[in-house]
Amino acid sequence: MATIKTPIYKLDGSQGSEIELNPEVFGVPVNHELLHLALKSYAGNQRRGTHDTKERKEVSGGGKKPWRQKGTGRARHGSSRSPIWRGGGTTFGPTPRDYDTRMSQELRRQALLSALSFRCETGQLKIVDDLNLAQPKTKELIQVIKALGIHSVRSIFVTAGEKQNLKKASANLKEIFATKRVQELNAYHVLRRKQLVIEKSAVALLEKRLLGGLEASEKELVAA
Repeated sequence: MATIKTPIYKLDGSQGSEIELNPEVFGVPVNHELLHLALKSYAGNQRRGTHDTKERKEVSGGGKKPWRQKGTGRARHGSSRSPIWRGGGTTFGPTPRDYDTRMSQELRRQALLSALSFRCETGQLKIVDDLNLAQPKTKELIQVIKALGIHSVRSIFVTAGEKQNLKKASANLKEIFATKRVQELNAYHVLRRKQLVIEKSAVALLEKRLLGGLEASEKELVAA
């Protein structure tokens, strides 16, 4: 595979040196079917599936026949809880179910590789030297986003470890901005937002996690 080089940006938007990305992580063929499966699996796993309606037999009341079978001139009915009555039971309504779709660890890894490669291929990937904000201010974060030229798109920042200032500064921007550590990242997170921004120190951890096929340990992330 050909080497992939991309500039490293600073928080003020200026470009520094270049970084060489591993093509086995950021340059693999994009598997759209696998990405669809990964998104469907993640979305389904977030559902509780507790929706429920009462059928005719479960609705309280209705034990008495509304009126006699013949002689009234009205249609015959056996219960006021029939689905065709107001206040009656529901026909074929939703019942509790499990929406979980299981994916193996290897398939999830391949899906994340495809998602990262897709963002790199479409030019929606930026590498930032450092994501340590001086203060946990939303205003400061907005200045960084504008400097990087991504203020008009939904973005996700991937960090090597916990960034408290960044996390607090982004609390008011949850609809357009998200932060994830390398350990937490999956294909859904990458594709949910159009712009992917990765901290320089997180690149090596991300490559190690995906090429090794194992989750990076919490100890490594904290030490990074």
